[in-house]
Amino acid sequence: MTEPQPITSIRPSNLSAQLHYRAPGNPPSTLAASAISNAFPGLEFDFRNIWRRIFEGIELHEADNLVVRADPDHQELEGCRLLRVAGEPVVGSLLGPQLPRGTSDPLTSAGNPDGVTMLEWSNSLAKVLDGHAGRPVACEFTMQPSDSPVGIPDDPATLRSVDLVIRPLFAVSEAAEGWMTVIDEQLVQPGDLTRSLCSPWQNDYRECACYYWAASRPDYVNVDVDEQGVSVGNNWLSVHREPKEYVLDNGRDTRLLTYENLFREWQSHLRFIVGGRDYPDDGRPTHNP
Repeated sequence: MTEPQPITSIRPSNLSAQLHYRAPGNPPSTLAASAISNAFPGLEFDFRNIWRRIFEGIELHEADNLVVRADPDHQELEGCRLLRVAGEPVVGSLLGPQLPRGTSDPLTSAGNPDGVTMLEWSNSLAKVLDGHAGRPVACEFTMQPSDSPVGIPDDPATLRSVDLVIRPLFAVSEAAEGWMTVIDEQLVQPGDLTRSLCSPWQNDYRECACYYWAASRPDYVNVDVDEQGVSVGNNWLSVHREPKEYVLDNGRDTRLLTYENLFREWQSHLRFIVGGRDYPDDGRPTHNP
């Protein structure tokens, strides 16, 4: 009878294999692919921050195509918006129905007259990074700083074109003479990957309403429906329940609880909800269960 041969350990030898390898004892969350952090911050780190310093000489906003800082050589770019890299757009048009079953039309507003949105960095820059890492690449910006989103104009002459070196994502090992599955330290500094996570918890808890994937709290409460099928109710964070209306949260409306309210006295302001309605202080529900 042939003796069983010992199993030879497998050592990943290329970047793809190493990135997908989970060492014995490590939880699934140690893999980058498991992170909920593509277009929004994840629960363990915010991958978007990797792209902030992807271009030498400027720093981008992790969730916008806005240049937030620039070296002295590129000071004129600060406040401008990056629109194209190596001919690839980093913004796209917003199209969709304004009403249920409506036609698909440009979604413009006073704050976004061009009806565009920034494309998430991991999607818009992946191809550029793969083909140009370590080399200068043509970057096209708005000619002037802009607080509002800006679409790509038809006339290229109205854009500011600057060649910037795109940094490699991975660090290089001099000993191994090759790439390592370690993010290059020029891209992220200590604390960068967690700096935009929600701390304290009240930040995300207040913002995550019914339309957001992480919502785990009441949102539209005390709802009544009339004979026409029209509903009326309260935003759970409303300071007062009368008049009954759903107050849209713009971050400034004093009819809603503020972040400071929740930071200081969340236990006094937040109400229990039973059966979709406020549960009063005396312990009796406001409706028949």
